[in-house]
Amino acid sequence: MARKPKALLVMNQKTFADQFDSTRLDRLARLVDLGPEPWTASLDRPALAGRLADVEILLTSWGVPRLDGAALARMPKLRAIFHCAGTVRSFVTPELWERGILVTNGADANAIPVAEFTFASIVLAGKKAHVLANDARVFRDDWNYTTKRGELGNIGRVIGVIGFSRIGRRVVHLVQQLQDVRCLVSDPYADPAAVAAEGGQLVSLPELMAASDVVTVHAPALPETKHMIGAAELRAMKDNATLINTARGSLVDTKALEAECATGRIQALLDVTEPEPLPADSVLYDLPNVQITPTLQGRWAPKPAACPTPP
Repeated sequence: MARKPKALLVMNQKTFADQFDSTRLDRLARLVDLGPEPWTASLDRPALAGRLADVEILLTSWGVPRLDGAALARMPKLRAIFHCAGTVRSFVTPELWERGILVTNGADANAIPVAEFTFASIVLAGKKAHVLANDARVFRDDWNYTTKRGELGNIGRVIGVIGFSRIGRRVVHLVQQLQDVRCLVSDPYADPAAVAAEGGQLVSLPELMAASDVVTVHAPALPETKHMIGAAELRAMKDNATLINTARGSLVDTKALEAECATGRIQALLDVTEPEPLPADSVLYDLPNVQITPTLQGRWAPKPAACPTPP
C-alpha cells in the first residue's frame, strides 16, 4: 500500500467546524495521513513542532496565518497547499513562491453559490421585493406604497456587472434567462469577445452606472479598486436603481452610499460592507430602501453529519 502524504488542516475553529464534518474528514483520511490531531488554528504551538517537520500538505481556509519565512522554516517538507476558500492573498508570501510550493484554491467552486445568490438578488431587485417588504412593515393596511418604488418587473431590464471575474462571468451568463435583458459589463482587463460570448457588452464604468437598472459589483479588492463606487458613481445611477454588493465592502464608499441612500432615490442590497459589521449607528440599518445581510453569498449547504469538536 502506498504511503499517504502527511497533511494538516490550518484555519480558524469556526471555519473548521463549518467545512469539515466527520464524513468529509473520513473521505480526506482515505487520501492523506491526518495524524491524531488533524486541525490547528496556530502554527506556533510548541506541541506541533514534530508534526510540522514532517507535514507535506496543508489544507487551509479562512483564518490561516501568514506563511512567511519563519513559518515555512518549520515545514521543510511542505510541497503543496490546498486552500479551501477563494483568494490566497492574505497568507502567501514571496518566500512561499521561492520554495516552489504548489498552491491551489477553491475559487471556482466558491463562485457558484455567490453567482446564484447574486442572480436571485437581481431578480428580486427587479421586483423591488426587498424594499417593498420593508415598506409593508409601515404601510400595513394600504398597498398604494407599491407605486412609489418605480417599475416592478424584470422584462427588458439593463443589468450592469462590474468585474468580469469568475463570479461576474457566471452572473452575466445567468441573467440571460431574463426576457429581453441587456447586460453591460465594466472591466478594464476583460476581452470584449469573451464578454460578448456570455451575452454581455463591454462598456466604461460611467456608462454602466448611468444606464443600469441593477448594478452588481464583482471586482477584486485591490488598492486601485478601493471606493471605486463613490459619490459620483452613485449620483449617476437611475432613480430607483439598485446597487448589489456581494464582492468586498471596500469597493463601495460607505459614507457616500449612506448619503445617497438617505435620499431614498436608489436602493442597495449589501451582503458585504466596510467595515464589517457596520457601526451600530450607521443610517443604512434604518433605511427602508437598504437591505443588509451577513455575508450569505458564499455559504454552502448544510453538512451531512455532525462535526467533531476541534482539539
